Amino acid sequence: MTKANTQTTHALALREGGFASGAVPQVPDNLAPFLEWREVTLPAPGPGQVLIEVIMAPVNPSDLFFVQGGYGQPRVQGAAAGFEGVGRVIGGNGAQTEALLGQRVAFLGTGSGSWAGHAISDAALCIPLRDDLRNEDGAALIVNPLTAVALLEAVRQVHGKAFVLNAAGSQLGRLMLGLARDEGLDAIAVIRRSDDAAQLRALGAAEVLITSAPEFSAQARAAIRTHKPRVLLDAVGDQVTADLFFAMPSGARWISYGKMSDASPSLTQMGQFIFMDKRIEGFWLSRWLPAASPERRAAVVAQVQERFATGQWQTRTAAQLPLEKAIDGILPALKTGEGKVMLHP
Repeated sequence: MTKANTQTTHALALREGGFASGAVPQVPDNLAPFLEWREVTLPAPGPGQVLIEVIMAPVNPSDLFFVQGGYGQPRVQGAAAGFEGVGRVIGGNGAQTEALLGQRVAFLGTGSGSWAGHAISDAALCIPLRDDLRNEDGAALIVNPLTAVALLEAVRQVHGKAFVLNAAGSQLGRLMLGLARDEGLDAIAVIRRSDDAAQLRALGAAEVLITSAPEFSAQARAAIRTHKPRVLLDAVGDQVTADLFFAMPSGARWISYGKMSDASPSLTQMGQFIFMDKRIEGFWLSRWLPAASPERRAAVVAQVQERFATGQWQTRTAAQLPLEKAIDGILPALKTGEGKVMLHP
């Protein structure tokens, strides 16, 4: 990185193009049409922003949607990709940034992406990390863990203690299962294959439903009758999800926070929204964070760090890849299903 007024860094930068929103596969066949390894110019830190030397950054499903053009914010050709990471603060703009200088922080790449040697972030969205926290956990401390806490907060606000969770074998799903168990909530975990069923039960799932099993529909109806879940936490958005929702009791809420399926569901029982007071709503962490009070955010961050530091939560890692080799390495590592892919300069 240069020390002159114009600062540059190497990054996985966005190429021109990308699919139209709504036509984006969960995992593309090839990242080369969307990303390139190159030197990029960093914007100067604005008031209240810091310059971070990146240590590690994860690949989240939302990152893959974003690089293809299917996320809820525009792609900028030549800008670094990556939503979050861990790094050390080496510069800042404004008195409010001075306390962070030299600190290791979890951060959101609000000024520039995290898949780079250096990144710009708002100081208010940087989380100083405990010394006993691993870099792997610090890199993935914000998007999945804070989403897990916020979604279970929504579960607690609805009458009843049971909820349905699809894509339960994901990193986020596993975080929610452990937290739900500790908070006395009953999770009905929905997964596509049986490989992870025993692990999810050990993490605290009250029921594990396998969508590929011949008896899935009957087992789902029985689980819903037994537990009477009032919330469906959905990262998939397919017809199976819709069918589960319509089988749930009156007053059920369908909270969508991801779109892993390429096919949209058909809502065949519209009368339930009128006569059974059911609702569909979305969740986006980028809206939840600024809406939460500073006291609430501080409490959630402390809770998340404590769970990682004590081993209650752990970031499963499938691979660690140097940034310059990541375009070819990310997708094969993701296909192992063994955890997060971490990128490092």
